[in-house]
Amino acid sequence: MTASDTQPQPAPTQPDVREADRLCAHLQAVQQETARVIFGQGKVINQTLTAILAGGHALLVGAPGLGKTLLVTTLGTVLGLDARRVQFTPDLMPSDITGSEILDEDASGHRSFRFVPGPVFCQLLMADEINRASPRTQSALLQAMQERRVAVAGAEHKLPQPFHVLATQNPLEQEGTYPLPEAQLDRFMLQIPLTFPDAESERAMLLATTGAEQAPPQQVMSAESLIAAQALVRTLPVGEKIVDAILALVRSARPETTQDETLRGQIAWGPGSRAAQALMLATRARALLDGRLSPSLDDVIALARPVLAHRMALTFAARAEGVHLDDVITRLVNRLG
Repeated sequence: MTASDTQPQPAPTQPDVREADRLCAHLQAVQQETARVIFGQGKVINQTLTAILAGGHALLVGAPGLGKTLLVTTLGTVLGLDARRVQFTPDLMPSDITGSEILDEDASGHRSFRFVPGPVFCQLLMADEINRASPRTQSALLQAMQERRVAVAGAEHKLPQPFHVLATQNPLEQEGTYPLPEAQLDRFMLQIPLTFPDAESERAMLLATTGAEQAPPQQVMSAESLIAAQALVRTLPVGEKIVDAILALVRSARPETTQDETLRGQIAWGPGSRAAQALMLATRARALLDGRLSPSLDDVIALARPVLAHRMALTFAARAEGVHLDDVITRLVNRLG
């Protein structure tokens, strides 16, 4: 036994209830203000904010015209973040994302290189149709997402804080695209599907967006408040029951560790430990968005698909038999109840 073993250990950090209540009120206002602009996508708004609040990135998958771009620009305004958008195309180069050095000459004729930051130097970046860029350009962005910095000509440049990427993909048209490899998909905390709004929401959207005047979104939070909320998320306590549920869900989704013989033959590869980490943080963030200071089993169930969908694949035999990944995830989730 060492001297450090006999010393009292510091108690776990507990959330400040008064500060938590203040941030919860701001987060509720953020959701309401965003929903005032984005109609019929309450679930998408909640999951996108969950990814941001948990400190991660999200992949938005949906058909054109569902408001993906509007969602990102609205969140940038409401959260008080510096938001930018990059349209990914096959001819986009890595330097178009990260920035490059240019040769400057001053009045005395002295020449030197100066770094010109690219669009990645922002707080909220929309990578529109990320699968249309070459793998080299995708890798440059994904490296910046992971390391929160870029290296140009041997010099490192840190990205602003907070920094989040909301990438989009069109699931309908895959011709001429470069699908993200599994290891790069794993960098996204959540994969969020966008579906068509219900009839009532679509009617409200038509009436609100085709008139002479449209009320723009208003700022509700600041970058500093968002950073404080992200720090608060990591202090929220998680019960043993929730930890066990997260472990059971992730481990049962792997062919190597699942106890279900049927699933073992259907799953080609499953989620790694990063999925469990993402689910742990995302459940805390979702609870805080709902005004709770501890996640519940409902949070795990609600976030199972966004966390697992892009981290699993079915075998050829399973797909030939008509098995869908959603069916497998639903089967895994049903066991949690």
